[in-house]
Amino acid sequence: MRALKEILNKKSFEKKVVVDSETIFFVFKKIIRIEFGNLGMEKFIPDYFANKTLFIKAESATWASELWSNQGKIIKLINKEIGDDTVEKIKLK
Repeated sequence: MRALKEILNKKSFEKKVVVDSETIFFVFKKIIRIEFGNLGMEKFIPDYFANKTLFIKAESATWASELWSNQGKIIKLINKEIGDDTVEKIKLK
């Protein structure tokens, strides 16, 4: 019979971190400031986060198109900052 210490050393006990909407919004705004500057921060408003989808309000169709074309990069940067695949999609309203 194996010792308990031996079993515990082989098991990976990772704690799953729960990320709330406010954290996602903060990281989103930080990424937008880096990618689009202060002007971009004024043009996008995070609305809500549910089911791994971040819903964003854009000031105009032009800005919505800009976010849409860069969504893959933005999702990767958000997830890298958080350290988990928390965001899978960005939807525009």
